[in-house]
Amino acid sequence: MSSLRLVIGNKNYSSWSLRAWLTLKQADIPFEETLISLDTDTATEEKLRHAPTARVPVLHDGEITIWDSLAIVEYIAEQYPDRGLWPESKIARARARSLCAEMHAGFLDLRTELPLNCRARTARRKRPPEVEADIERILAAWRSTRAEFGEGGPFLFGEFTIADAFFAPVASRFFTYDVEIDENGRTYQETLFSLPPMQQWMVEAENEPMTLPHTDHYA
Repeated sequence: MSSLRLVIGNKNYSSWSLRAWLTLKQADIPFEETLISLDTDTATEEKLRHAPTARVPVLHDGEITIWDSLAIVEYIAEQYPDRGLWPESKIARARARSLCAEMHAGFLDLRTELPLNCRARTARRKRPPEVEADIERILAAWRSTRAEFGEGGPFLFGEFTIADAFFAPVASRFFTYDVEIDENGRTYQETLFSLPPMQQWMVEAENEPMTLPHTDHYA
């Protein structure tokens, strides 16, 4: 039995959970999974049992507890250096970490207007300029990173890295809300959706019975 246990929220809605979960799955690192439904009256109490922030994801490694998705993936990469979760070159690693931090801390307008909802499908509609600016920034980051570092494969840095896990929820959002993206963006989106763990997450999100009305409202 693995010593790692990942606590996540609903797969249909929890973008932060997807990032940590996909990193572990794609790196073929065994872990136990605990899902806390975010739509219950006891959700906050349950999350507080795992971390002082009352947020998911949370990673337990024996007596060690790591909360926050970025801290979790950094811990995983440190514990499993042979899995290539960060690019090898110093320059590429710096770019990958910068992209993850930007995704982690930014794009608030996109998050608010286009919340993660894996099973929803909505027609394209006019979006606020701030959201369009977030979309353009993400597409530009994908283009420039692929051009500079993606020669060795279909991911941002050729091979799969944590940066790809951090953009996986964005690829899902673009699909849900029928966001118009360029050819490079579509190809990269298809690459992420072709990952078996990503397909597993989407199927399990589709089959979840739980709903969050305030999020479903947007779709």
